[in-house]
Amino acid sequence: MKASDLFVAQLKEEGVEYIFGLPGEENLDLLESLRTSGIKLIVTRHEQAAAFMAATYGRLTGKPGVCFSTLGPGATNLVTGVAQAQLIGAPLISISGQKALIDNWQARFQLVNVVRMMEPLCKNAVSITDPGMIPTVIRNAFKHAEAERPGAVHIELPEDVAGAETEAVVQKRSEIKIPHPDPEAVKKAAAMICEAKNPLIIVSSGANRKAVSEELEDFVQRTGIYLVHTQMGKGVVPDDCPQSLFATGIHARDYVNCGIDIADLIITIGYDIVEYPPYLWNRALDKQIINIDFVESVPDRYFNPTVEIIGDIAFSIRELAACIPGRREFPVFEQTKSFIEEKINTVARKSYPPLPQAVVQSVRKVLGRKDIITLDNGIYKLWFARLYKTYAPNTVLLDNALATMGAGLPSGIAAKLLNPERRVLAICGDGGFMMNCQELETAVRYGIPVVVLILNDNGFGFIKWKQKKLNFTDYGLDYGNPDFPSFARSFGAEGFKVREDDDLEEVLERAFALNKVAVIECPIDYSVNYETFSIELGKLTCKF
Repeated sequence: MKASDLFVAQLKEEGVEYIFGLPGEENLDLLESLRTSGIKLIVTRHEQAAAFMAATYGRLTGKPGVCFSTLGPGATNLVTGVAQAQLIGAPLISISGQKALIDNWQARFQLVNVVRMMEPLCKNAVSITDPGMIPTVIRNAFKHAEAERPGAVHIELPEDVAGAETEAVVQKRSEIKIPHPDPEAVKKAAAMICEAKNPLIIVSSGANRKAVSEELEDFVQRTGIYLVHTQMGKGVVPDDCPQSLFATGIHARDYVNCGIDIADLIITIGYDIVEYPPYLWNRALDKQIINIDFVESVPDRYFNPTVEIIGDIAFSIRELAACIPGRREFPVFEQTKSFIEEKINTVARKSYPPLPQAVVQSVRKVLGRKDIITLDNGIYKLWFARLYKTYAPNTVLLDNALATMGAGLPSGIAAKLLNPERRVLAICGDGGFMMNCQELETAVRYGIPVVVLILNDNGFGFIKWKQKKLNFTDYGLDYGNPDFPSFARSFGAEGFKVREDDDLEEVLERAFALNKVAVIECPIDYSVNYETFSIELGKLTCKF
């Protein structure tokens, strides 16, 4: 059997549906084997976008997304997306080609040590030096990528290995059952919760899964305990649940801290310190902490749990609920919810360009409970994290770990590919959109009707706010942009621009009704960034 055929056959055994990437000379054998495999090939216009799409696939399905590139510059272009997958906890397999191991007549042309480059960025990186290794290497890669906490694994396939013959056969996929938690830990945690005056849950990205969502919503309704979502935990419990205190936003004191400050016991669920640093909620080191997760926590000065319930999170929550007698009332958190909700529901004043609060409100009115937004990285991400009410798991896809620009559009394309029945809106700043704008062609070519909302301030708005906060002179953060509607039409997509007399809701509805790739350029007034994040929050005083 040809080695590349075996490689693809093992991918099929692992359940691979899509592979995202760019072909090159060194992976033509792999491309030929994919041609007749039934795996759907999505050829992107940049390897970084392919990795972002694979990471989104991993996050939405729980199965490793797969991306590929050629050697050298192709592999270096994968790096940002691989790092993103690793930090956000998305299972991902990246594959790169390489020169022949034997009789490499091209010497050092395009040659970099890809495995050593990838090793610090992912859970494992390996080069296949013999065709007989293929089944074991791939089986091990998928096992590693899926194991808690999920992440990225890189495989290098040299071209002479890919073209060789082998007698090796596919290894059957094995299922691994996540262990149940220690009953004694559950009992101890239940006792701590019963003794606490104001217990509060912080639910994070590791819990953003359907099974966990169902158990946790039942838990808070049965016990009356309130919860806060991190940015990447948004939607685990619907925000119209009476116990939801909505979500964290900026890495500083925010409305939600009025609730966190009162808590004497914090219950973290699926929590990762990379996403929402514990310094932000345990600065005084005065919180008792229970940690519920699939794996043990990473030690941190501000995060030292008294009890850890380790195992299947959904099962752990169910067992914990059974040990807590009855429902309690928490008036102080009820007041906190009313305070935050008043802030969230404040109708933004009408202006042109619109304020970010108004943009959030318009998007929320147009999208259904299970529709999806994907956010690039910029100051608008904070506005959506804080103000956009979320009602289902993984319907707000953002990166608050690597926090890279350029991921919003590729993530939106992948989300729409996997959820053709839902509305998917990629929300990008002008800076982030231009980093991977070429992927509009990918969406058009494959007929993936994602809608893109570009919030345009002709500059790096997030950095401008920080520059002003530091009392530095406005410098080096402005640039020019194309006419985005015309730019979109040049790719065969539809293009819209929100003008002074337009209603953003109506423009969004028109774009979605087309069922085509569509780009909406919306100018935005970021003057409120400083007055909100620096002045208002800097003087935040809780009323209770």
